[in-house]
Amino acid sequence: MPATTSTSPVPTSTLPRATVTRARTSVFVVFALAGLVFASWASRIADTKASLDLTAGELGLVLLAMSAGSVTGLPLAGRVSNRLGAARTVLAGGAVSLVGLLVVALVVDAAGPRPLLAGGLFLIGLGVGLWDVAMNLEGAAVEHALGSSVMPHFHAAFSGGTVLSALIGAAMSWGSVPLLAHFAGAAAVTVGVGLWAVRSFLPREIEAAEDGAEVAPAARQGSAWLEPRTLLIGVVVFAAAATEGTANDWLSVAFVEGHELPAWAGVLGFATFLSFMTVGRLLGTNLLDTHGRVPVLRGSFALAVVGAALVIFGADWLAFVGAAVWGVGAALGFPVGMSASADDPQRAAARMSVVATIGYVAFIAGPPLLGFLGDRVGVLHSLLVVGALAILALSVVPSVREPGGLPRNATR
Repeated sequence: MPATTSTSPVPTSTLPRATVTRARTSVFVVFALAGLVFASWASRIADTKASLDLTAGELGLVLLAMSAGSVTGLPLAGRVSNRLGAARTVLAGGAVSLVGLLVVALVVDAAGPRPLLAGGLFLIGLGVGLWDVAMNLEGAAVEHALGSSVMPHFHAAFSGGTVLSALIGAAMSWGSVPLLAHFAGAAAVTVGVGLWAVRSFLPREIEAAEDGAEVAPAARQGSAWLEPRTLLIGVVVFAAAATEGTANDWLSVAFVEGHELPAWAGVLGFATFLSFMTVGRLLGTNLLDTHGRVPVLRGSFALAVVGAALVIFGADWLAFVGAAVWGVGAALGFPVGMSASADDPQRAAARMSVVATIGYVAFIAGPPLLGFLGDRVGVLHSLLVVGALAILALSVVPSVREPGGLPRNATR
């Protein structure tokens, strides 16, 4: 558990290297667990749709409940983290999301009422919103303590958790395992490992040094919601979140309904996307440090467009290639945007909450939009929205440029 708050923040330079290294490992683990929880649900979306006989539009409205929960939690997450610390906020968010996960399993297995399903998804989203901002704030604190760009690696851990969870979900779907058994196992692992991981987060005094300015200096400097650069970074993250979230919510369904593949093959298509997104995040740090954020993100969004086109218009085998390319293209937008919002540690909490909230609006608009489009043109062709979002992102990518305008490894 985190230490008690101190009125005298400890400089990160005085921390033993071992303390920072343990904190980095803990953040990796917490990101991975978040991915495991999310993909436990995402990997069974197609099964849920079939079990409850939902149309694409009805599924979109149900998914909207989860998005609404996330956006409810995100604006609160910065204040909760300041009051409780990142570790306790992660635990609180995890508890809420796991309760929601079990509610969803009970409703689907019992063919229960859809409003109750929506309520469970709202709890998942609410918990994930708190968890997401808290772990990103801790990641930013560790990044500053290390003096190196490690945020994409943390998000790679999230992706790795989703890959493992999606593969487990594919096996569960293939074996027709009830959702309750599947989700209860995921919850047990998350609780056991999560309680261990947060014990090695940075001392609460360090978090105060990184984000304590939210309470006092931020008030003097004005709201982060009025800062043009912060809002433009939010647009980049919005487009990135929608590009990634579209695949998360609809890719397996598109493989099943658009390419007429079995449900387990649809989950494997989703797992392919997640696997290559993980690879993109692992390799992306060196590219970012060498070439800078702006050119790397331009290439990333272009790859996302190409990958989505292959999924939509390619043959069955080419659609799997497209899922891989799409995954690489979707890898860096979200973590780079979060890092850019934390360029100034003293404003990190305020700006990250704004950027995360804008980004998660994509998860509100995405599910129903894709669902309504899917009812009219088919789920597969509704994925063309990805191209429009990439164009939006490319127009505002320069907002994430590094302070000083040069990548980390450039000669200054």
